[in-house]
Amino acid sequence: MITANYKQYILNFKQPSGTSRGILRTKETWFIILEEDNKKGIGECGLFRGLSIDDKPNYEEKLLWVCKNINLGLSELLEASKEFPSIQMGLEMAFKSLEAEDSFSIFPSKFTKGEAQININGLIWMGSEAFMKKQIEDKIKAGFSCIKMKIGAIDFETEINLLKSIRQSFSKTDIELRVDANGAFSPLEALEKLKRLSVLELHSIEQPIKQGQIESMAKLCEQTPLPIALDEELIGVFSVTNKAQLLQTINPQYIILKPTLVGGFKGSDEWINLAEKNNMGWWITSALESNIGLNAIAQYTFKKKTTMPQGLGTGGLFTNNFESPLQVNNGKLSFNKNVLFNFNL
Repeated sequence: MITANYKQYILNFKQPSGTSRGILRTKETWFIILEEDNKKGIGECGLFRGLSIDDKPNYEEKLLWVCKNINLGLSELLEASKEFPSIQMGLEMAFKSLEAEDSFSIFPSKFTKGEAQININGLIWMGSEAFMKKQIEDKIKAGFSCIKMKIGAIDFETEINLLKSIRQSFSKTDIELRVDANGAFSPLEALEKLKRLSVLELHSIEQPIKQGQIESMAKLCEQTPLPIALDEELIGVFSVTNKAQLLQTINPQYIILKPTLVGGFKGSDEWINLAEKNNMGWWITSALESNIGLNAIAQYTFKKKTTMPQGLGTGGLFTNNFESPLQVNNGKLSFNKNVLFNFNL
């Protein structure tokens, strides 16, 4: 007989972090904790206010229902929670954690043994020109060979100049540059902006226009001189049929998967299978989870055997994160098995 409860936890940013949706100072998250025969299972439901499709007034009510009905089993609970992808993620994690020999090693591999690492990108947050430039310098010094810069909050010319300054010192073989517009461009101006960005030999641009403009995005993906990666566009698409239809209609060059926002590991697997069938590239990123969720996503990602840099370097953003074996060195995420998780709520 499994018992379940849930708890809320507020993560505090070390410094306010700028996105095109505003400045983030705190990040709300929730945990599902399972117990059976003196064993614990821990899963993180990383609700992302303002972005998650499950940012709804009845979120906590749904968590309570899930915990009361935990003995329905995972597959029935996932089906009942399909409009709450972050809860699906927490459930998958919690059940895997309960079954695992070690609660925090849910996808055992060379990564969890400390024998292999995951290539990750260095993330540049929006802010003033000086702030963004300093971040770029720090990431390059820290050994990152892939940098992702959020654009769309400050003047486009300033952003172009920042990217140019990197390219003047580092070729595309030295530093891979990705940009994330978070839907900041209008459909009318997007193609012209992509042409200007493409001169800088960028790897890709994430979500150049806001999600939901299917025809405009399809046209952009057809005409673009710069590979486009769908990100927010995947949020809230639940059935495999609708996922397949979306990808075939837009035909992007890449998709980006945030398991917390697209229905956990099962939801991510569905997107990956469809992308590969349609010859589209993909990579995985975290969505400001604590180190508990980040750990699970990193372990899942390693099992996918992809060599592309992934977006998994957000664990150091918070002042009150849980101590964990995850470490970032030279642009790679590793698992130091000599460090224990400190999960105290």
